[in-house]
Amino acid sequence: MQNALEVHNLKKTYNGFSLKDISFTLPRGAVMGFVGENGAGKTTTIKAILGLIRKDAGDVRVLGGSIEDAETRAKIGVVFDDLHLHKTLRIRQAAKIFPHLYEDWDSSLFKEYLNRFNLDTEKKIKDLSRGMRMKLSIAVALSHHPDLLILDEPTAGLDPVVRDEVLEIFQDFMQDENHAILFSSHITSDIDKIADYLTFINDGEILFSVTTDELLGEAGILKCSAEEAEALDAERDGLLRIRKNQFGCEILVRNKEQLRLRYPEVVIDSVTTEALMLFYARGDEV
Repeated sequence: MQNALEVHNLKKTYNGFSLKDISFTLPRGAVMGFVGENGAGKTTTIKAILGLIRKDAGDVRVLGGSIEDAETRAKIGVVFDDLHLHKTLRIRQAAKIFPHLYEDWDSSLFKEYLNRFNLDTEKKIKDLSRGMRMKLSIAVALSHHPDLLILDEPTAGLDPVVRDEVLEIFQDFMQDENHAILFSSHITSDIDKIADYLTFINDGEILFSVTTDELLGEAGILKCSAEEAEALDAERDGLLRIRKNQFGCEILVRNKEQLRLRYPEVVIDSVTTEALMLFYARGDEV
């Protein structure tokens, strides 16, 4: 089965910022959490993948084809952090436009999502809250039966209850093993719930792109004093990053179970996506 998305050595330079050889692969049947600080390059990468900005170098394959092919574009559902529709349109008026934009538009499915999200079709786009605009954008993305969803902050502006509902919809979408999702978000708890892969970008550079089992399942956070940290061997003990504070040290370790066997008395916590971001963005190399 072909991959849903392949990005190889993608480069884009602006004044004061650049994407540096961005590479990662998203298999079909998987959700990739695309994480990083604000300004790290997530949206720029997504726009380059979609052909919305011209890349300086690199190769992008989407669903086995090129984003320049209309047939390929038709199989992609896109959600950005805001809805790009004329502000004076009512939802019911916008609904008449979508069949002309999407060959596989499903009006019945769109109505189901509108009902599920409690969206009033008489509302004008300009009168929708940020959360309502996001829900409408998600409904549009899903209603033309895409194979790949590319989501840029899709749960931003949603309350926890609606966010959970949206994540359930994405999980339903993934029941088809031919589907895939690239999910960019700063809400790391959402990523933790549904991602199979984690790709972390920092200052325009991919620091890692691995399965969540490899990181969240095996990695851990060792808590110790500065003196205890000095006694450890980085290579032997699988130490990845360190953060120091007034109380001692926190160390990101590659395999928490192996370290527990070696040092039964130490405190090692499980790791989250948010903790990983902090270690790689603000921690130091061991």
